[in-house]
Amino acid sequence: MLIENIFGTEDIGCIEPTFANLTEDYYTAELLELEAEEGRLLINENDHPIAFAVRAKGAWTAASFVCRPCSPAVFDRMEELGGDVYQEPQQEYMRALMEYYNVRLCGHVRPAPEDNRPGRQEMIVSLLREVWNDDMDGRSCIDCCCGSGVVSAALRDCGAYPVAYDNDPELIALGLVTGRLLPEQTMHIDATVAGEYIGPAELGAGLMLGDITSFNSEMWQQIVWELLYLSKRTLMSTATEPEIRLIGEWCEEMGRPCEIFAHDADPIYDAWVCVAE
Repeated sequence: MLIENIFGTEDIGCIEPTFANLTEDYYTAELLELEAEEGRLLINENDHPIAFAVRAKGAWTAASFVCRPCSPAVFDRMEELGGDVYQEPQQEYMRALMEYYNVRLCGHVRPAPEDNRPGRQEMIVSLLREVWNDDMDGRSCIDCCCGSGVVSAALRDCGAYPVAYDNDPELIALGLVTGRLLPEQTMHIDATVAGEYIGPAELGAGLMLGDITSFNSEMWQQIVWELLYLSKRTLMSTATEPEIRLIGEWCEEMGRPCEIFAHDADPIYDAWVCVAE
């Protein structure tokens, strides 16, 4: 669903320049400084404010509160403008925001060269079904460090609903243009702070993680911790045994018992697997 449809306007823009900026209070203040003629408040299914849009000089602009608190000043401005209140499930609005920002991303970023290879998606489907016993139908699954989206595509093949994120805009653009990533399911964010943008999910996948070295292990530790924090059942893979053993240590530090084993489905990317319950 487009944000235009949610707010009942022909055209509307978000004041936050990127999806990652949705956590920053600065943009609320910037919106409230506009000389507006009209306002519209969006609330979720629990009647909590999730966005505020104003019409200034004939153009509609919205600020969103799905990843940051709504300022009390928003209600004061809404009262001044005497605008209307709209309602939409928060999940639907989040999907509309993802779609909005991914359309913008594809308009500004050149996709990376194709990085997928024949048979890779089928290998991932086999691994997912082996680990989760086909118990994925209709379940939300985090796709951590999604790259160009082959894991998301495999998750959809298994009946799951992926929520994907990565910090590489060119790989995301590749995934979007190939259809492996869907605009309403993908976020361009820093994986070390993923919990600021999304809530918990039943399943979490972090496949092809790494390269994990002594120079970047702290970053990868935070990425893995975020994934473990956000998912109840977590599947991770690496190319080498030292990498997966390190991930196993991080699981134990988070109080998540795990099983580590070698795997031959894809000896290049998923040679070693960690399953944390």
